[in-house]
Amino acid sequence: MALSTKMIRLVALCFSAVIILALPEMAMAASEGAPHLDGQSLGLIWVVPFAGMLLSIAIFPLLAPHFWHANFGKVSAFWAAAFLIPFTIIFGFELALFETLHVSLLEYFPFIILLFSLFTVAGGVRVRGTLKGKPRLNTTILLIGTVLASLMGTTGAAMLLIRPLIRALEGRKHKTHTIVFFIFLVANIGGSLTPLGDPPLFLGFLKGVDFFWPTSHMFLPMLVLSVILLVLYYLLDSYLYNKEGPLSEDDVADDQGKVAFALDGKINLLLLLGVIGAVLMSGIWKPGISFEVYYVHIELQNLVRDGMLLVLAYLSMRLTNDQSRVENGFSWFPIMEVGKLFIGIFITIIPAIAILKAGTDGALGIIVESVSTSNGEPVNYMYFWATGILSSFLDNAPTYLVFFNTTGQDVSILTGEMSDTLLAISAGAVFMGANTYVGNAPNFMVRSIAEESGVPMPSFFGYMLWSGAILIPCFVLLTFIFFI
Repeated sequence: MALSTKMIRLVALCFSAVIILALPEMAMAASEGAPHLDGQSLGLIWVVPFAGMLLSIAIFPLLAPHFWHANFGKVSAFWAAAFLIPFTIIFGFELALFETLHVSLLEYFPFIILLFSLFTVAGGVRVRGTLKGKPRLNTTILLIGTVLASLMGTTGAAMLLIRPLIRALEGRKHKTHTIVFFIFLVANIGGSLTPLGDPPLFLGFLKGVDFFWPTSHMFLPMLVLSVILLVLYYLLDSYLYNKEGPLSEDDVADDQGKVAFALDGKINLLLLLGVIGAVLMSGIWKPGISFEVYYVHIELQNLVRDGMLLVLAYLSMRLTNDQSRVENGFSWFPIMEVGKLFIGIFITIIPAIAILKAGTDGALGIIVESVSTSNGEPVNYMYFWATGILSSFLDNAPTYLVFFNTTGQDVSILTGEMSDTLLAISAGAVFMGANTYVGNAPNFMVRSIAEESGVPMPSFFGYMLWSGAILIPCFVLLTFIFFI
């Protein structure tokens, strides 16, 4: 598949960022005079652009779909400017530049490069065969994706399986519920067992949490939640399938020659292992070499990781048959949409994260205070819900770090005698990312791919009705089982 001009620009921009940051002459010595954003000085008025960004994502596709489809990038840029312009005027150019570079170089570029690599590589794998979208097959795909999510990340598992699932659903009248449960399980809950699964757990790994700590501690909550959702899905899908009537031969997705099962683009499976290896390398290899770009501390291992990810994406594009991608329903629009929308989210989220980091002295101090008793003892169920609710709308990785640091405890204590508290923080960040489309990056990508394939998907608030009706009661149950 020939690269579009926009995609070439995106690849060039990401690649240039990595190369430029790696040049020694760009490095600036660290200084005690680095600009600092004090969250105590920010009122909730500064969160308005972020709220506007979320409301735009929620309302425009519903009320003005044609306008949104043509201008979502401009809307994202508008809200970013609505924050940056007054922020620059009030707090000065230096602080605005520092915060923009900080969120771009340490969070957005690594985020979008990883997503781009997984999207490109996983999109090169094409499952062929006679796929009948019956309840048993659909549930099996959800189960496989849930397991794979902890091995290759929620994004990798979601991008690998979403297209085969959509093809299996071709003859079904009711499809939306399957994609919603796919987001619940594969794009979120499945990534609970290793640092590879979801960004919050990877940040915990970087902070010193043992690699297999999530495996041993998150397994039971993840198992309970997954079993409930898989059983509920099977019952719902069986009911709808029986209501629709059996699939005819014309309704069954069949790829060329009645093949029972075949894989095209198998080289991408090796490249996926390379992506996993690159991410692991950045968490294990500590060369002690770093650069400073306008006081922003950038470590060599992260630059090498991002460079490796871009190379792997390039190899996928070169080594995968173009026609195979076309027949796989692959297009660049979903990653372009995520890239444009999330730069607005990452920029406008700056004051919200700063306010949270201010702890009890910030405008959201009541939330931080709620997770501890007057004696300073942790309230685990509040850690679970506070981390989870904020992770539903904010980036779940920094939210995890905020509450990780709020405990005020050394990592050895958190993984030892206070493991229940760390479990509450981890489960809230990972599980409740499924509550909204913006709770975790693959949620949005899955929705975009599904809509592009003709599957009707609920609006922002419509999706929250699904998560509110299905997930929230499950989270209440988990609260009583594990956190009280």
